[in-house]
Amino acid sequence: MTDAVAAAVAGLVAALAVMVLLRFRDRLPHAAVSPRGLHGAPVPRVGGLAIWSGFMPVALVLAVPATLSPMLWAMPWLLLFAVSLVDDVKSVSVATRLGVHAIAAAWFAAALVHGTAISLPAAALAALACVWSLNLYNFMDGSDGLAAAMSIVGFVAYAAVLAHADSPSAMPLALAAACIPVLAVNRPPARIFLGDVGAVPLGFLAAALGIGGIAGGVWPVWFPILVFLPFAADATATLCRRVMARERFWESHRSHYYQRLHRLGAGHAGTLAVWAALMAGTALTAVFCACIAPEWGAAALAAWCAVHAVLFAGIDYHWRRSAPTA
Repeated sequence: MTDAVAAAVAGLVAALAVMVLLRFRDRLPHAAVSPRGLHGAPVPRVGGLAIWSGFMPVALVLAVPATLSPMLWAMPWLLLFAVSLVDDVKSVSVATRLGVHAIAAAWFAAALVHGTAISLPAAALAALACVWSLNLYNFMDGSDGLAAAMSIVGFVAYAAVLAHADSPSAMPLALAAACIPVLAVNRPPARIFLGDVGAVPLGFLAAALGIGGIAGGVWPVWFPILVFLPFAADATATLCRRVMARERFWESHRSHYYQRLHRLGAGHAGTLAVWAALMAGTALTAVFCACIAPEWGAAALAAWCAVHAVLFAGIDYHWRRSAPTA
């Protein structure tokens, strides 16, 4: 199956699944209105089901590099899919959810050790990266369109570098294509949310495919970090700020930088525009460096970290001046 055919099939099936979800939207579980959220009315969730309806049948039959084989990621993905779907329908305890996240990450790391020559310390770091990635993706899925847009941009970047390296690139391209119909109904004003069943497995695959590319020598360590930096920077900086402030950082909140920008007046559309610009900038820079000038990669990552720091400082400045209620 060619890249174009894989992407077309995944996108078409996902679009059909979106139509079915919209048809039965009143029967879907809804995200309740919460003072910790950014929406004033309940919105159907589990839109991520459309992504997986399009992607999984294609992904399981594609030719892929050994380090991106379903033997590495399919079972952890299934665990995360199952607990996230239950959590969308009927809330799961934090302990249960995080326990499954840890098991899935450990399973992936163990499979990576078995299938490649990476060391045990490297595998432990890979497991931690997976846990953080799937959680930060879920943290960032609080404003219309963010997670779907990040997925399209991020997985297209993966596919571009794989193609440049003459490695099979259909898998991440199909995943990006399956996200396009979901973005159409998740963009402002969102008619359907991705839900945990969409965001959590997407975060896992962002890390798993990124780590697989590192293990296979397709790209250096800085590449997947730079591609997904708009999500990683916000979530990491927010967590550090909350820990330093001695807040109960494990509880839900709306103090991420994208949430503060939204509450300062940007709204869903303005927030998506700013973060989409960051996504496009970091991903294009990452692809250029990986394909043309790998020696610039670390410096490019540092430069984009500085850009994010300036943006976050600006948001903090205006936040302190306006002093919205928490």
